Order: sequence, then C-alpha cells, then structure tokens
Amino acid sequence: MRNKSYAAINITGLAIGIAACLLIFLVVQYETGFDNFHSNKDNIYRIITVSHGADGLTHGSGVPLPLADGLRLDFPQLKQVANIMQNDGSHYSVNDATNGSTVKKFKEDLAYYADPQFFQIFDFKWLAGDKNTALAGPNAIVLTRDEANKFFGDWHSAMGKMVRYENKHDFKVTGILENTPINTDFPLKLVVSWVTMISKDGDLSGNAHDWISTFSDHNCYILLPPNSSIKQFNTNLEAFAKKHIPPPYNKSAYQLEPLNDMHYNTELNVFSGHTFSKQLISVISLIGLFLLLIACVNFINLATAQAVNRSKEVGVRKVLGGNRSQLVLQFISETLIITLFAVLLAVVIAMATLPMLNNLLEIQLSGNFLANAIVVFFLVAVVCGVTLLAGLYPALVLSGFNPIEALKNKVKAGHSSGISLRRVLVVTQFCIAQFLVIGTLVLISQMNYFKNKPLGFTKDAVISVPFPGDSISRTKIKAFKDQLLQQPGIKDVSFSFASPSDNNAWHSDFKFNNSPKQTDFSASLKWADAGYFKLYDIPFVAGGPYKQSDTISGYVVNETLVKKLGISDPKQAIGKYIMLWDDKKKYAQITGVVKDFHVGSLKDPIPPVLMSPWVAVYQKMNVKIQPANVGHTLAAIENSWNKTFPDGIYEYQFLDTTIAKFYKSEDELSTLYKVFAGIAIFISCLGLYGLVSFMAVQRTKEVGIRKTLGASVGHIVYLFSKEFTLLVIIAFAIAAPTGYYFMQKWLQGFTYRITLGPGIFILAILASVLIAWLAVGYKAVKAALANPVNSLRSE
Repeated sequence: MRNKSYAAINITGLAIGIAACLLIFLVVQYETGFDNFHSNKDNIYRIITVSHGADGLTHGSGVPLPLADGLRLDFPQLKQVANIMQNDGSHYSVNDATNGSTVKKFKEDLAYYADPQFFQIFDFKWLAGDKNTALAGPNAIVLTRDEANKFFGDWHSAMGKMVRYENKHDFKVTGILENTPINTDFPLKLVVSWVTMISKDGDLSGNAHDWISTFSDHNCYILLPPNSSIKQFNTNLEAFAKKHIPPPYNKSAYQLEPLNDMHYNTELNVFSGHTFSKQLISVISLIGLFLLLIACVNFINLATAQAVNRSKEVGVRKVLGGNRSQLVLQFISETLIITLFAVLLAVVIAMATLPMLNNLLEIQLSGNFLANAIVVFFLVAVVCGVTLLAGLYPALVLSGFNPIEALKNKVKAGHSSGISLRRVLVVTQFCIAQFLVIGTLVLISQMNYFKNKPLGFTKDAVISVPFPGDSISRTKIKAFKDQLLQQPGIKDVSFSFASPSDNNAWHSDFKFNNSPKQTDFSASLKWADAGYFKLYDIPFVAGGPYKQSDTISGYVVNETLVKKLGISDPKQAIGKYIMLWDDKKKYAQITGVVKDFHVGSLKDPIPPVLMSPWVAVYQKMNVKIQPANVGHTLAAIENSWNKTFPDGIYEYQFLDTTIAKFYKSEDELSTLYKVFAGIAIFISCLGLYGLVSFMAVQRTKEVGIRKTLGASVGHIVYLFSKEFTLLVIIAFAIAAPTGYYFMQKWLQGFTYRITLGPGIFILAILASVLIAWLAVGYKAVKAALANPVNSLRSE
C-alpha cells in the first residue's frame, strides 16, 4: 500500500467491477427463483393452446372455460386440475354495516377467479380459512393480509364480512392468505370462487360450456403424478382436443408447459406481467463476468507496470534467502488485501444503487442480501477468483527477477513480454467496452425508431377512460359523452373495447362472402363505435365507417385482411359479407377498408383486423383533448365523471403511455446496456490513467531531454497517446464485426427495425478514442508542461 494512488485506482476499479457483478448476480438469482417455493413445482404444468393456421403454429396461454372439467373427466389419473383467471381492473367496495353507504372503493388489477384446487396445487400460506373449502361455494372471496387490512382495517376481523363487486354482487370473505412472495408469477391480492363467475349471474356464465372461445387471462394448471411421460400426455391432449373442439374450429390442440419454464417464456403471458428469458439471463451473466475481467485486467496491467519500482525489494529478499514461492505468497497476500477492501466498497456501492435498479427493472431485490448464504458464498468465490486471476501473474513476474540485476536496478518495466501482455490486456478491455458501446447505440437507435415511427393513427393528446361495468352505469355513458362534448377543451369522444394499439384484444376466424368454411387465418377483433375512426384519424382507402349502432351493423377491415382474402383492390371488398361465430346476428357487410395501422408492438407484424360496433362489450371511453390547458380539461372530465358515476372509480391514461409499455423490456435493456457500457469504459479508462501516470514517471528524463531539444507540448502528448490510440483502434477492429453479428441477430426479432449502417460504428470508435484521449490527456499534458530543468538536474 506504499503507492497510495495506484492502490486507490486498483481498489476503485475492482470495487466497481465487483459491485456490477454482484448486482447482476442478485438479479439472476431473483429471476431464477420464481415459484421455486412450491413443493410440487416439478410436477406442475400449465395447459397452453397450440393453433394451426396459414401462418404456421401459434401458442397462447389462454384456454376455453370448460377445459378443466373436461380434463377431470377424461384424465382421472390427474391428481389436481385448477382454473384461474385474472379479473383485471375490477371494482370493489366495502359497505357500512349500519346504513349501507359505501365507505371505501377500490380498483384491483390483481384480482382473480379460481377453483379451490388451485390452492391444493400451489403452496401459498393461509392465515385463516380452509384452503380446501374456502372457494368451494359461490360468492366467496379470499383476501391477502394486506388486502384485508386495506378493506377492513385489520385482517383478524375480516373473516365473514362482505365485499361488494362492481356495485351489484356481494361476496363473503372465507379466507385470508399471507401476502404472496415477491418472486411469484401469481401475485394474488384477492381471489373469488370460480363457480361465482360461471353461475347464472356470473360475468362469463354464457361461456361455461364454450369450447370455441379462449380467454388470454384464463389459465388451467394440472398436477401430474411423479415420473409421468410428458410426451405421452401431450399425445393424449391432441386426441382430447379433437374430441371436444367442434369443427371447423378444431385447428387447435393443447400442450403442457412446465411451471419451471413458464417465467422464462417471453412469448406467453403470466399473471405477474414479468418474464425474463434464459437468453437474457445468459447475456447479463456474461456482461457481469466481462466487467469483472476488465477490472482484473486493470490490476494486472498496473501491477506488472510497477514491477521496476519493486525490483530492489525483490532483490534484497532473494539475497536474504527468500525463495520464489515465498515471494509469490507475499504478492498474492497483498492482492488478497486489496481485493477484500474492494469487496467491502463494492457491497457499499451495491447497497446504494440497489433502489435505482429495483426502480428500473420494477423488481424487489432486498437490501439485506448479506443475510443470504448464497450471496455470501458468491462474494467469497469472487474474492478467491479475483485474487488468483489478478494477483498470480504479477506475483510470478515480480518473483522471477534476477536478484543481481534487481539490486543494480537493471530490471526494465518495458521488457518485451510485459509490454506485449499489457497491450493484449488493454485491447481486451476496450474490445469488451466497445462491444457494449455498439450494443447500447443499437438499442438506443431501435428505441428511437419505435418512438418516432408513424403508427397509422393519432396517439397524441388522447386519453382512455374505463367506465363502470354494471348495467346501470352503462345506461349513462351516452349522457356522459354529451356532457364532455360541451367542454371547450374536448375535441371528440368515442366508445370502444380498447384503443387502436392494445394487448387486450379478441381473435377469431370468420366466414367470408357466404362461404361454408371458416377462413384459415384469425383476425384481430376491435369493437368500436363509428366515431372511432375520426377521433384517431384512421384513414380509409375504400368505403367508409359503418353506421352508428348498438349492435353489429357492418364491418370495417384493414388492408392486410383484404390481402389475406386474396383481394387485390380494396374497393372489391366493399359490400361483401362476413359472419362471426356462425351467428346470424353477427352477419353484416363490409362498409370500408382502412389503411393498415399498428394494433400492438412494432415487434410484431400488422395482423388482419376486423372492426364493428358492439355496445355490450365496450369498456373504455376515448377522449381527444386540446393540447392547451390539459390540467383544466382533465379536472373537468373528472368532475363530470363523479357526478355521473358517484359509485365508480375515476382513472385515465394517455394513449402514448399505454403504447410505451409495449417496449418496457427493451427500454430496461437499453438502460442496463448504457450503465454496463459506461462502467466498462470507466474502468478501462481508469486503467489507462494509471498506466499513463506510471509512464510519465518512468519517462520523466526522456521528456525533459526532448523538451530541451525543442519538442512541443503537442509532440509530447502525441508520444504518450499514440500507442493507446492504436490499441483502441485494434480493439474496435475486433469488437465491430462481433457487435454487428450479435446486434443484427437481436434485430431479427423485430418486424420493424433499423438498418445497421456504418454510422453507429463510426460513432462508437470516435467516442471510444475521444474518451481514451481524455483519460490519457490529463497526465500527458501535465508531464509535457513540467519544467525540464527539474527532471535533468540529477543528470
């Protein structure tokens, strides 16, 4: 520790690298631990739907409502079968027992319907009630501890009390759950009995025996006997599907998806809304190792560069009888001490930055990670690994000095093998750093492309307002619309099931132009009134909107649907008939063809779209507002809402916010890459700064002579920076093709993407060289400006 500046550089570089590696380890441990606490996790499976269409196989997590009952009848060997369905955005209230007036109102996004068997498959802790019977009857509800405290003040008194649903049904509290763990894809808050939903007055009573319709929020889980053949059961499920799904809809089949794989499948929905692919886990794990490697490279470079300063010490120890193994042990011990200091600082850095990481990824990593034995073991492994990786080579170099040459100060820091290794290590550092910089620039460019690409409709200054689902409130929505249109800040109002770009959509095939057969593709169904097209500025390429109606009075389709039907001219589609679900009430003419617009993420192609009015399924009010005085307009909307729906819960969301959520995972990845690239560049430049500092000391007399002979400051700076500039360029020559290959592969996952041109790579090399110059420049300029008299006085 005699050279404090080099010790500080080593400890800082190692600490930052170890902190980044530790945080990545915590994320990986969190993501790989989802639902590991269930005792039967290895035998729990989700049933998923596999559909065969013109575009190939598609997979979905949603299944028909009667699937579980069918499985129980046809597969009696199954230990348990359970339904669960998310009831997103539902409204609940608690009434005063004395006068019946509403005292508390809540909107719940983590509400579910479930069979009692669900809690026999999954191990969630119960605080009150019987898990086997709590959801056996109708109008029963189970709350988590926090939810019961929120509803009733104290969960201990919640059992047997009543909760009102959508201002029309009363549910009795029959059980209290402990709050679900943070790392589960079943973030339950309240669960209503399944029989409530499919009963006569239930939300989906009409679909209880419907094998055709699937609901994306409805999952079915089974508990297989141990050592069951998954392949054989999947074969049995194919026959099961053919038996129950009537033609012409029997293009679908069912398959098993292990619970252990569910969290890593980014193509299918989970109730937590959070998946994390195994590929991404591998990528960030490698980045963590690379950052740690860069920090170790710094240590090796600086330790070997300082070898000449310790040559006399080595010579004295050898003359006094010290052997090489003793010297190696001494230098390894010194590395161990530095590493321990670095780990302590890394833990402090990790604790300080953990809240920001949690906020970025919307996860809940605990700041008390040192209480986790696995984390402690990881840190011990890091200490041992870094000590050996960073300390062994410098120890071997130092202990290998000839004692006579060392005592005569004839050991040179610039021996060829040392210089070659340091060059290789600097190239390695900047190769990793520039690869991350290239990846970051590609991610930023792709995200900017997403945010700026026209979507085919207007998304600015449009808010979406969900309205209450009860029948009484639904009769008031037209009057509410008329009130809003009288407000000067409101331009237009329209009703629909969802906004133009929304993951909440129905899909179905249909019969076209009186054909007896269904189409061999599915269309995305959008239910909206006739004013929807004007509000969102969706242009027509043929025909026009259907007439305003409460029921299906006509269909509007998009260009993609027309092309899928084999029609080259959109005008030829006008007047043709479409029938949905073999229902004569849903038989109507095509009145218009709209230009293609994006109905979801730009990661996906535009699907065929079928639009029609249907008041019974409308859930949202779309309001286009004037950009000026937005706050006043929003307050006016809320005031009208509270007058019209006094028992409802007012909320709204801007459409551009909804669309931004499509790219949440890419945004998170982009931010992570920015951080990782910044860390890699910082650690690399920290090492460069240390090396240049060492060179400045070693070449003090050379610089003095050159200045005496007339060398300019610029020339001196050039001497210091030319080698490092060359090494950065060599590193870029390796990183650029590697980065191109992997980022081009990543971009293939997007239907709409940027072209990977030379601009990104030019920017990456210019940024890397500039940052390297800044790191080298300060010390180089300082050395060049030093008075040559001082450096030559001893000669």
